[in-house]
Amino acid sequence: MKDRILEIIRHKQMNNADFATAINVSPATISAVLNGRNNPSLDLVTKIHQVFPDISLSWLLDGVGEMYQSHSNAISQPSLFDENGENPTNNVIDSEYRKENRGIGSENTPKEIIKQEIKYIERPQRKITEIRIFFDDNTYEIFKPDK
Repeated sequence: MKDRILEIIRHKQMNNADFATAINVSPATISAVLNGRNNPSLDLVTKIHQVFPDISLSWLLDGVGEMYQSHSNAISQPSLFDENGENPTNNVIDSEYRKENRGIGSENTPKEIIKQEIKYIERPQRKITEIRIFFDDNTYEIFKPDK
């Protein structure tokens, strides 16, 4: 994934610091990912996709498909306000807010929803077997519960 992030940086003609600023993370975070010290977090991927919604999540996460989403295959979803004739994407204030807070204005770009499933693993209840208390005179006491 680090190679794909580097490809985005190059394609957007940015340096690492500008890219970090655009997605609102520290330059050290980007450096650690690009140098292989850390793997990209879900938060980092989400921030990249929020600022650059034209980047395909399938491509970013798995390297599948094209870098950019095809606009001809996009499914147009009606706004909640279409019945009343209001559409928040036409609102100038909303548009300006998006441009300032996301780096680019992409009102008509479709969004992808990431669903995450959480599995809880049952573990047997743990029991305390002993407690050790260390004192500043380099001694300690061991307490064991009655069985």
